[in-house]
This record gives sequence, structure tokens and C-alpha cells, in this order.
Amino acid sequence: MKKTFRIVSVLEGVSYLLLLFIATPIKYTLGIDTYVKMLGMPHGILFIGYVILALMLKSELEWKSKTTLIVLLASVIPFGTFYIDKKYLRD
Repeated sequence: MKKTFRIVSVLEGVSYLLLLFIATPIKYTLGIDTYVKMLGMPHGILFIGYVILALMLKSELEWKSKTTLIVLLASVIPFGTFYIDKKYLRD
């Protein structure tokens, strides 16, 4: 399950960065919302998967509540999921 969470974590982080730094600026500078529509749903699914897997891993990895909160908050901070992968998930 940890390996699956690492994969979802990286994909969620990449999709968030693409949405935040490429799709959204294109939408508001050029008026083209195609990229937001194209990336929005996959990012939402990955975000939900990230949260569910993080909560499932809490007991498996014996995370304290503070660690779990940090892992969950990292999903809404740009580059946060990459930090979590490096700090909490790598062996």
C-alpha cells in the first residue's frame, strides 16, 4: 500500500502543479479553459485517492495524529507531496 501511496502522491503533486502553474494562467491570460477542464477531474480523483490512502496508511505506518495532519495538509501546498515522499515515505 505504501508503494501505491507514493505513486498517487507523485501523480497528485504533478497534476496540482500543472493545474496551478500552467492550466490556470492559460485560462486567465488567454481565456482558454480547455487545460483546466482536462486536468481538473484527474487531479480531483488523485486528490481524493491521496487523502483516502493517507488515512489508510496512518495505522499501517503508525503515524501520530500530527504526522497525519502534516501529510494531509501537504496535499494542498504546491510541492508538498514531494516533501512528504522524501520525509515520510522513502525507506
